[in-house]
Amino acid sequence: MRSLRHFDLNLLLVFEMLMRERHVTRAAEKLHLSQPALSHALKRLREALDDPLLVRSGQGLQPTPRALALLPVVQQSLAALQAGLAPPATFAAATSTRRFTLATTDYFEEVMYPAFLSQLLRSAPGLSFSIELITPDVLNEALEQRQVDMVVGLDRQSSLPSGVVQTPWLHEQLVCLAAQHNPHVGDALALEAFAQLAHVELADISGLLPSPIENCLAQHGLTRRVISRNLNYIAAARVVALTDAIMTLPRQMAERFVAMLPVRMVTPPAALPALNMTLIQHQLYLNAPANVWLTDQLMAFASSSTR
Repeated sequence: MRSLRHFDLNLLLVFEMLMRERHVTRAAEKLHLSQPALSHALKRLREALDDPLLVRSGQGLQPTPRALALLPVVQQSLAALQAGLAPPATFAAATSTRRFTLATTDYFEEVMYPAFLSQLLRSAPGLSFSIELITPDVLNEALEQRQVDMVVGLDRQSSLPSGVVQTPWLHEQLVCLAAQHNPHVGDALALEAFAQLAHVELADISGLLPSPIENCLAQHGLTRRVISRNLNYIAAARVVALTDAIMTLPRQMAERFVAMLPVRMVTPPAALPALNMTLIQHQLYLNAPANVWLTDQLMAFASSSTR
């Protein structure tokens, strides 16, 4: 036989069917081939293996000793190939004890994660989750090495490391937060007035700079003064409550602070972009059953949250 590189592996399907049917016409029908095409394939098989393989007799086609010896090898090989090419099994969430690691924003962890986890555990009680901060290492290394399964809630990025992909997930309006006693802020802000105020913001440890707000201001020839950068929203909101600074944040987070602190919501400048949250994964694992399942759950959660 010639090198396997020059052997048409489709001929193994023909061989296996002929050995099963022992009849050219029936084998051709099962393979959806014409009888001449199957006869030609058998001729090629005989030439490649230097053996007649199947010989016509009064009882139909009879296999040679070479064909009989070859049959179990071909059947096992075809079965293994069929299994290897089959779609991966779906993720059995109901019985799984897998731990997912998510790198998330403070907003997702505070506002959405508790309800999301509660919902999942009702149908998948064995699952567990770890929450991590979004750092440059997460996007550059941890996703590829599968130390982190997914980045959830980060605003849409104009560029990401090679192999890292983002999927649109959830849209959220931004609002401004000001102290109830702040005399410099009314019910709404124009862009110029917004830029002139003191600001509080979350410290960006993801390495994805500049922020969409800075980009928006720069497009209008404006800048702002940030008097405090905080690691979490609650600390930032407390600074706002005690100063004349403002903070820009997602509406649902702002609503929580209005209920617990002496602060109020203010309509932001119309030019400010909304928060377009994403799901970020490494392309290596997009089709992994666990990642597919988790993505589906997050998409369903987002859909139910926006009704």
